[in-house]
Amino acid sequence: MFTTTWKKTVWIIALGLALSGCQLFNHARVPHEKAHEKVPPITVSQQKWGEVDGQAVYLYTLKNAQGMTVKVSNWGGYVQSILVPDRHGKFEDVILGYDTWQEYYNDCCYSGPIVGRFGNRIAKGQFEIDGVTYQLTTNNGGPNNNINQLHGGLKGLHKRLWQGQIVDNKVEINYLSIDGEEGYPGNLAIKVTFSLDQNNGFKISYQATTDKKTPVNLTSHTYFNLSGNMQRDVEGQKLQIIAEQITPVDHLLIPTGALVPVAGTPFDFRQPMKIGEKIRTHDQQLKMGGGVDSVFGGYDHNWLFSDYDGSMKVQASLYDPVSGRHMSIETQEPALQFYAGNFMDGSVIGKGGKPVEHRYGIALEPQHYPDSPNQPHFPNTILAPGEVYQTATIYRFSLR
Repeated sequence: MFTTTWKKTVWIIALGLALSGCQLFNHARVPHEKAHEKVPPITVSQQKWGEVDGQAVYLYTLKNAQGMTVKVSNWGGYVQSILVPDRHGKFEDVILGYDTWQEYYNDCCYSGPIVGRFGNRIAKGQFEIDGVTYQLTTNNGGPNNNINQLHGGLKGLHKRLWQGQIVDNKVEINYLSIDGEEGYPGNLAIKVTFSLDQNNGFKISYQATTDKKTPVNLTSHTYFNLSGNMQRDVEGQKLQIIAEQITPVDHLLIPTGALVPVAGTPFDFRQPMKIGEKIRTHDQQLKMGGGVDSVFGGYDHNWLFSDYDGSMKVQASLYDPVSGRHMSIETQEPALQFYAGNFMDGSVIGKGGKPVEHRYGIALEPQHYPDSPNQPHFPNTILAPGEVYQTATIYRFSLR
């Protein structure tokens, strides 16, 4: 009798606990389900923006659930705008550029495009591969800008119409740079993909293949100003570059071949430093940054990342104490070219009809070293048939 009653009691208690457990489980699922509510996808749209030789130029808009908005074009791979909030929630544009397609068509100053085949400079527009010397077009250096090649030549990738399409909520642009274009050997098939994530990360991915050995060094030449809508110059914004060396340059901004420590120089950005803090220091390399015969000086140099191994790492950051905007640069590249807007003088009219005054934007270009094809001890930039050039950079925005 006692045994039977005890067994029934145990069974009832067990059943009660089981039911209670189910209720507890069900209650526990409610916030779990809420935490995993479906986040709206990244939206991507396109609109016709212009026309070149009877072909449409498109402006693509990417937007995430946080409201961050990026606009890019298949003309030259230009990044036209990046809208992110300040600490008060006000969305403003943090890059330089123009309002209209025609202004981008006539752009003089690389205000946001993909540059290449070789971003940055190649001395005398020449290099040698397997005993063959190649002469490129020249568009930089000297009184007639005809000594070196800069950013791919007279009509580099920034002056070409790419084929664009929306693929999986990303914007993909493709261009075939034909053998001999701007003097480069080989047919180079290039694909660049622009994407946006929900954590305010804007990613640019690069891929290329060739049928003949050729130098490749692609990057985005975007000018940043985190004040928003170009309200102030950048001298009060804090830059950090995790680099212990730079490649010093000659009077034409060609690397001398040396690798020089930044310690004890105005080039030491290992800890965040205001861009304007040491930019007027009487330093020979700062003078070179504006051209040795120019009244302008400043940074236009290549920093070598201390911890480079080809993987994706945060290697630099920019912070505006006034707006609270912060941007980190995560990249697979070995170096960063930092140009401090030394030659901006108000002669170019930017968005909203505002003149682009001195140091109202900076270019931060993750890339390989300038003039690498002529500097054997620099990391290799020659792409061979059967190889795939592949790299990426993420510009991630936050508040502090």
